Amino acid sequence: MSADKNLEQLSINTIRTLAIDAVQAANSGHPGAPLGMAPMGYTLWQRFLRHNPANHRWPGRDRFVLSAGHASMLIYSLLHLTGYPKMTLQELKDFRQWDSQTPGHPEFFHTDGLDATTGPLGQGIAMTVGMAMAEAHLAARYNREGFPVFDNYTYAICGDGDLQEGVSHEAAALAGHLGLGKLIWLHDDNEVQLDTMVAKADSERMRLRFEGYGWQVLKVEDGNDVGAIAAAIEQARAETAKPTLIQVRTVIGFGSPRAGTPKAHGEPLGDEGVTKTKQALGWDHPAFTVPAEVAEHMSALKRGAAQQAEWEEMMNRYRAEYPELGQEVDDLLERELPDNLWGALPQWEAGSKAQATRSSSGEVINALAPLVPGLVGGSADVSGSTKTAISDSEHMQAGNYAGRNVYFGVREFGMSAAANGMSLYGGLRPLVGTFMVFSDYLKPAYRLSALQMQPVTYVLTHDSVGLGEDGPTHQPVEQLAMLRAVPGAHVFRPADANETAAAWALALEYKKGPTALVLSRQNLPVLPANHEGVKKGGYVVRDAENAAVTLLATGSEVALALDAAEALAGEGVAARVVSMPCFELFREQDREYRREVLGTAPRVAIEAAASQPWFEWVGTEGGLVTLDRFGASAPGEVVLEKLGFSVDNVVKVVRETIG
Repeated sequence: MSADKNLEQLSINTIRTLAIDAVQAANSGHPGAPLGMAPMGYTLWQRFLRHNPANHRWPGRDRFVLSAGHASMLIYSLLHLTGYPKMTLQELKDFRQWDSQTPGHPEFFHTDGLDATTGPLGQGIAMTVGMAMAEAHLAARYNREGFPVFDNYTYAICGDGDLQEGVSHEAAALAGHLGLGKLIWLHDDNEVQLDTMVAKADSERMRLRFEGYGWQVLKVEDGNDVGAIAAAIEQARAETAKPTLIQVRTVIGFGSPRAGTPKAHGEPLGDEGVTKTKQALGWDHPAFTVPAEVAEHMSALKRGAAQQAEWEEMMNRYRAEYPELGQEVDDLLERELPDNLWGALPQWEAGSKAQATRSSSGEVINALAPLVPGLVGGSADVSGSTKTAISDSEHMQAGNYAGRNVYFGVREFGMSAAANGMSLYGGLRPLVGTFMVFSDYLKPAYRLSALQMQPVTYVLTHDSVGLGEDGPTHQPVEQLAMLRAVPGAHVFRPADANETAAAWALALEYKKGPTALVLSRQNLPVLPANHEGVKKGGYVVRDAENAAVTLLATGSEVALALDAAEALAGEGVAARVVSMPCFELFREQDREYRREVLGTAPRVAIEAAASQPWFEWVGTEGGLVTLDRFGASAPGEVVLEKLGFSVDNVVKVVRETIG
């Protein structure tokens, strides 16, 4: 073996042994996958990946996602060996320990050098589709001859579990349809999964599946053959009209006594197993050893700094040649918003023609789109119903990626995972739309939006049983509680057009997580605008001296609460009405403000959704006009009345509550 080959093998074995040492030290983790994946990880990171350890957010870098996040010690070893300053050897020794840089699965915003949070299988590769979409879209809009501002590849390493999850089908089909030629997945094709051998759980013909999607499919028969892996990546990069899947035949737990078996997957090798594995690899060093020549060979600091400097020099020339575009690109990457964001919002006069908040949202989107060039997105084949289209822009298609609208197809999960990837790429503020009840399909991606602190906006229409005739399959009940339970997310259920406009502005201003806009199909009366109240999540829309009850409501039920307050006043009962469009923002207000809004009188909550979230605000003695059953098929106003959302029933519950 030549000196270079010796150094390559030594580097690969360093990756392997760091991984098994860390798993053994933690007595927890997945040693088998890194042992098998190490050659492809080494080849990609050493020969192809453009990145700078000194600046892990450099916009011109390639993107890499370890979708098989259980193999996290592969990427942690690579981060350490290529020179990421925070990924010290001690961090590898602290694998899976409190507050270390090396959690059990990769966490974006926690560990420098990661491009996504992975572990929920399938979502990593699905997010890379969004990253590749973002690169293609921004390149089409901003690149000019001689100025490839956006020009990078997106890579992922995935396992059989990733490819078995349903979201991989949605995402891969979308990527093939769009012809994302700079998207490359390397499949750790080891024929093993956690419970058993793959053949006992799956007989899918992977090549035919992906060729059917419109992908190029390549095969590397020996996962230890660095030359063959490199040649396949070169061939993938040369194909500009199709994404590429590279199937790399590996051996899980390579070199270990458990090699090629499910037992290599998810538990430490044990002291004896580690010893035998190192003997098989010809490794005669103490735990956590990094040979000096490997450290020098694998450091990416010099080449990464040079690559970034070249890109920045090009960007400076671009700014000089195209100053307006240069400023727009800079603002995009910083997610800057226009100073007149709030002033640009549509305004509606109180008492003007009633309209559905989904329609109000559509007007707001098109008012803000010219001012927020990063606003892009679409729906799961329901743009006409969710009103999510940007009217003066084309749709993104293969060969024409500049459009700001996306036909995601009937793929709620894939759509939302792709939106996470678009956001993670940088610069874009994706919006996605579907019916509220189908938030069930996208919930795992919504959770990752929150976990990764990505400002994706979810437009969820047809928000209650009030949608009517489509019946209980399409009428959400428990979904609102589900979305409100996600940490770090903001959920708005606006009462009218003006609250909807304010909610959109707040969604764009919120940079630490997703926002769900829960919108009505039925027309709602327009109330006096109170943007400051919406900013605080809850505010008084009708006050009453010496109020005997406070009616709390959201969305379409605010108008019902106002009508009920009027009826109660006619019976001599003074009622305060509070609109609570966003529980999360209201919870953030100081105690004095919350007490001032809620008052001291007994409280009754009114919302056509599950009762559970309301106990925080009404207490155990408060009244509830809520819904803890499924809906029914009938005209919307009939369904609402039959299920208790009427003035008479609200008055009845108020009288029961106040005695």
